[in-house]
Amino acid sequence: MYKKLNLKILLILFFFLLIFVGLFYFQKKDEVKIIPPEPEIEENYSSSNVMKNVKYVSKDAKGNEYTILALEGQIDISNNNIIFLKDVRAFIKLKNSNNININSDFGKYNINNFDTIFSKNVIITYKEKKITSEYLDFSMERNNIIISKNVIYRDNKNILKADVMELDIKTKDTKILMYEQNKQVNMKSRN
Repeated sequence: MYKKLNLKILLILFFFLLIFVGLFYFQKKDEVKIIPPEPEIEENYSSSNVMKNVKYVSKDAKGNEYTILALEGQIDISNNNIIFLKDVRAFIKLKNSNNININSDFGKYNINNFDTIFSKNVIITYKEKKITSEYLDFSMERNNIIISKNVIYRDNKNILKADVMELDIKTKDTKILMYEQNKQVNMKSRN
């Protein structure tokens, strides 16, 4: 009788041990199997609107010509009149004046009115003058060029640092400004 009782106790203990080990094993196994969700990869469907070696040429009624070249252009999905450009070069041939050349890393070109925003590493050259900045807004409609962000003007005689330069394309009038009233335009002679 004691053998049967010992056997029953042993079987019950073995059964509880099996349940305990089984639960512990499956619980650990489930924890190991938990895999964090993979990040969603955003697919780019806009590759069909990318153009290589972009060139636009426009002329106004007065005979001024504006040519813009870029290694790559991408049409804005929300507004197909806007083209985002990379590695940009522009040539402005004014009828009764010197040509203006503009280079920049990026551009935003409006095909309706030819207005262009140049950004990052902007370099403007005309005559013997060179202007560098980070931003340039060219508008044929407004007949002006607004140069801003770290503007440095160089010619044969002077170096000038300012916040903003505005150039009227028709009259050739130039305004040089600082954002803050208490700051002055910094001008140094090259001599």
